[in-house]
Amino acid sequence: MKELLIIAGIFLIISCEQKTKIDPTINPFLQEWSTPYQVPPFTAIKNEHYMPAFKKGMEENLAEIDLIVNNVETPTFSNTIEELERTGKLLSKVQRVFSNLSSSNTNPQLQELQLELSPMLSAHYDKIALNEDLFKRVDAVWNQRENLDLTKEQEKLLNDRHKQFVRSGALLNETEKKQITELNSKISQLSTEFGQNLLAETNGFELILNKSDLDGLSNDIISAASEAAFQKMNKVESETEKEKYKDKYVFTPHRSSMYPFLTESTRRDLREILYKSYIMRGDNNNETDNKKINAQIAKLRAERAKIMGYKTHAHFILEENMLKTPEEVYELLIQLWVPALERAKAEVADMQMVADNEGQNFKIAAWDWWQYSEKVRKEKYDLDESAIKPYMSLDNVIQGVFNTTNKLWGLNFKEIFDIDLYHPDARVWEVTDKDGSHLALFIGDYFTRSNKRGGAWMSSFKSQSNLDGSERPIVVNVCNFPAPVGDNPSLLSFENVVTLFHEFGHAMHGILTNVTYSSMAGTSGPRDFIELPSQLLEHWASEPEVLKSFAKHYETGESIPDELIEKILKASKFNQGFINTEYLAASLLDMDWHTISYTDPLKDSNEFEKVSLEKIGLIDEIAPRYRSTYFAHIFSGGYSSGYYSYVHAAVLDSDAFEAFKEAGDVFDPELSTKLRKTIYEKGATEEAMDLFVNFRGRKPIIAPLLKVRGLDGSSG
Repeated sequence: MKELLIIAGIFLIISCEQKTKIDPTINPFLQEWSTPYQVPPFTAIKNEHYMPAFKKGMEENLAEIDLIVNNVETPTFSNTIEELERTGKLLSKVQRVFSNLSSSNTNPQLQELQLELSPMLSAHYDKIALNEDLFKRVDAVWNQRENLDLTKEQEKLLNDRHKQFVRSGALLNETEKKQITELNSKISQLSTEFGQNLLAETNGFELILNKSDLDGLSNDIISAASEAAFQKMNKVESETEKEKYKDKYVFTPHRSSMYPFLTESTRRDLREILYKSYIMRGDNNNETDNKKINAQIAKLRAERAKIMGYKTHAHFILEENMLKTPEEVYELLIQLWVPALERAKAEVADMQMVADNEGQNFKIAAWDWWQYSEKVRKEKYDLDESAIKPYMSLDNVIQGVFNTTNKLWGLNFKEIFDIDLYHPDARVWEVTDKDGSHLALFIGDYFTRSNKRGGAWMSSFKSQSNLDGSERPIVVNVCNFPAPVGDNPSLLSFENVVTLFHEFGHAMHGILTNVTYSSMAGTSGPRDFIELPSQLLEHWASEPEVLKSFAKHYETGESIPDELIEKILKASKFNQGFINTEYLAASLLDMDWHTISYTDPLKDSNEFEKVSLEKIGLIDEIAPRYRSTYFAHIFSGGYSSGYYSYVHAAVLDSDAFEAFKEAGDVFDPELSTKLRKTIYEKGATEEAMDLFVNFRGRKPIIAPLLKVRGLDGSSG
């Protein structure tokens, strides 16, 4: 590993070489990247480069598989399992860039490519997963596993690889394999359509207001809405379109725009319009409607599960998770649902009392929740979100999470300014370990924009491995926070702060990972475990000593007052009825969609959803966090039968953080080191439950979670 001083000295030269060594006449994906740390040469990559690179990557990948299959030597761990790890490097390189940019910086050409590539890639991976001769070699190694001198990591890799082939259909007959390939292709294409429809629906609605419509809104929200209108006016060409936005204020169904409006606007009629624009996405009976698509996806998944020998899609998915059956998942969710729903009903009563005392003549509805819960919070805790935001500028919060990981593990972050990235909003830091050695590059892309999908996530442009020398990762966090307005910085709500810590916890999982095989690196484990490292880091966000370290007023530089921190902590259990109920309703909806039988008739999406939510008694004042028509996690993401993972991981993270509380020091050096070694570095090299037990010394218990969320009978 080169010394930092040497790296710093040659960095500018390397950065300049980025531009001189990329031949503009050759597809960038088909060249060696001489960029710093092998960052993709974003400025050289054009839309037309992707398809040829994908085709070349798939061609090379299949040739590499043929070499393994045609090897005349007896199958061994080295010449079969490890060689499989080395395959597909070009395909992975182009796919990581394409996937990341399709989510965070898309355009019409990329969206067309997505639709074209989805079935192609699905078919490609099925060719490998269903390659009978390749499976015979893997199976031969697996059958002699007891006689091989394998490390624990190698043993886990062998078992995982063998299981992947079996779960992909390797033991099926030829007719069944063909059916699986066709189903995978259809599901992949429909999932892509679902995601693209959702993006179009989210971008397709605008609430355009006059100055007289802004009652109750604070200056920063008004300024942001004015800036949004100005930006839209500059993007349209016709004078008629420009006039539509002139001197106007724009709000959209993006959460960073919608939630502040729902919280502050005293125009109940406008709150209803904006709220309904959000919950009706994909359910407008137009060309971007998702009702038939999500029902088709669920039905096809059920059909695939049946061919694979499973009762339902949920049974198939959960086999690989910590919770192994739908019954276990339902039991966990209902265990929390009952106290959460009871708390939510009490919260409605509190809000109705405030509305009645104001002399209002209406029953609290879903679009009133943000406005009136904020009033209750002010009344109960004297806490106003607008009092928190000035202390939560984005730069301060980023520095806060950097400081937290420095105190936990000695990590350091140095921002780099001469690496070309894929969008001007994106920033990049080099991450070094406490001994000064290079750990990773971290990219942060924080602001909402129309060509970025909603939500927040972590991904990577390069994975970590130690198979053929040390390869360190390039990790990215993507969020949808409000952009700066004028000279003011981006100011975050406390919920945004927690989101940033959460996604950075995922980033830490990717940055600290230290495994031999890239397929086991970072966030490669079961869905209901990989949220542990992210949600665990959230706990530090509300620790007083952490808040004091970064929460500085953006104008005065003063630290956040102790009394405001105290109010934040006292209010931490506030609104937990709503927060838990909307989440649990979505989790139960996910499970219901994926425990249908393949013989069930194709469901009407809205009717299916209605039955699901009535069954659990969801109140009218709350919609599930995601309705079926915009439930991207399960219909275009990787969380089908797994959205419950966040609450299962919450059991784990609450219990794990309790260890620090018991130690009396949230930065206890011994525990911090143990946490890194047993969780963050391990990836999927051991069974998830074993990793948790290695840290905590026992299996997880639910009591700390109930305490944290105030669902144990404590007040909120």
